[in-house]
Amino acid sequence: MKKSLFAGATLTALFSGHALANEPLTLVLDWYINPDHAPIMVAEQIGAFKAQGLDVRIVPPSDPALPPRMVAARQADLAITYQPQVHFFADEGLPLVRVGTLINSPLNTVIALDKQIKTPADLQGKKVGYSVSGIEQATLATMAQHAGIDPASIKLVNVNFQLTSALLAGQVDAVIGGYRNIEAQELKLQGKTPVVMNVEDYGVPAYDELVIVAHRDAIHEAKIRKFLTALQAGVGYLRAHPQKSWEAFAAAQPELRTELNHQAWLQTVPLFATDPAALDKARYETYEQFLYNNKLVKKVTPLTNYAVELH
Repeated sequence: MKKSLFAGATLTALFSGHALANEPLTLVLDWYINPDHAPIMVAEQIGAFKAQGLDVRIVPPSDPALPPRMVAARQADLAITYQPQVHFFADEGLPLVRVGTLINSPLNTVIALDKQIKTPADLQGKKVGYSVSGIEQATLATMAQHAGIDPASIKLVNVNFQLTSALLAGQVDAVIGGYRNIEAQELKLQGKTPVVMNVEDYGVPAYDELVIVAHRDAIHEAKIRKFLTALQAGVGYLRAHPQKSWEAFAAAQPELRTELNHQAWLQTVPLFATDPAALDKARYETYEQFLYNNKLVKKVTPLTNYAVELH
């Protein structure tokens, strides 16, 4: 069936004198394919990219640090990254601009299993595991200050990305950096009842967890707007058909058909940006100031240097 359809389309193109080749676009993910990428995979499932005349190549990275730098070097058209990283790239002077948003809510949390820990105020004198120095320390310090305790009263322990296992083993009393849609669900599936503290509820400015960046010189290319239009169609279909789209995703990626991924898929659906192109300017400017106040960037970079809204 596909061959006959393709042959018919080719004949039509020949007779009309127009080529049907879709425009290539390379998107490098932030990590291996997972439920955080649902709208991208759904847009591919439903033919939204092809409807926009795009041939999108979705590439998981060999190294999670590489995707934005590949875009900066013009080795890829788009990359998935994190809003905090966009601010760091701007501070470094990299020619990267946020053109779209995938998840417009923080996913970062503080998670505890100790029932005596209910708010950040209860972390006084406790050990908290973390993986990424700098940003997570500033986030936890802000939460502590918001709760009225001295950040120095919390002992930070680097658990080297073993957040869940460190918590389950009792090596730490809580962890920061676990995602509300992944680690929190993983603990629940193991029969635990985690206390989940969303960072934005305790004084940390809200931010977009996952965003899409392009090279500054390419932001006005039509294919980027087309990509965002297709992505919006993917979000709409995903929200209308969360279970059906999960089944299609799991069928295409059978190694990812696990209960954790299923739960993460459903938990993440409400967090995807309804309009990926929309930019909350105040949010970005507030977060830039937060990073500057915490000495994580050297200067306050103007918003127009690192984020745009394309419509």
